[in-house]
Amino acid sequence: MIWNHIIRDTFATFNDREKSLSDIREAIAARRADGHAFLVAECAGRVAGFATYARFRSGPGYRHTMEHTIHLDVLFRGRGAGRALMAALEDHARARGMRSMIAAITGVNDAGRAFHAALGYEQVARIPQAGFKAGRWFDLILMQKFL
Repeated sequence: MIWNHIIRDTFATFNDREKSLSDIREAIAARRADGHAFLVAECAGRVAGFATYARFRSGPGYRHTMEHTIHLDVLFRGRGAGRALMAALEDHARARGMRSMIAAITGVNDAGRAFHAALGYEQVARIPQAGFKAGRWFDLILMQKFL
């Protein structure tokens, strides 16, 4: 499962609890109930990756600012699946009146920052030592794109 590989083997997320199928079903249902997308890319009958978004913060003043998550299977990186997922995700958010999308990226994730920069995201903040995982502190980079 892509998400559990990311949780277990990388610093792309500060989450350290693997997700069950039930957790993923609940996440998909919650996003859809809120009118947000949970998109899956498939290639040759195999899940290549997924992308989803939800509100950046809960207050009513933030209702037009979303934060997304995108993860790809290592075998499908660099083949356009990520770009296609992000384009569809941004289109979905834009059609629902969203103003901007936020990417929260671990400071050591150079590939994630480069991917988002190539899609037009700009770094707007760096929060030093915001996350802790595997006995280490990590900075959090926030990148934003206006839709």
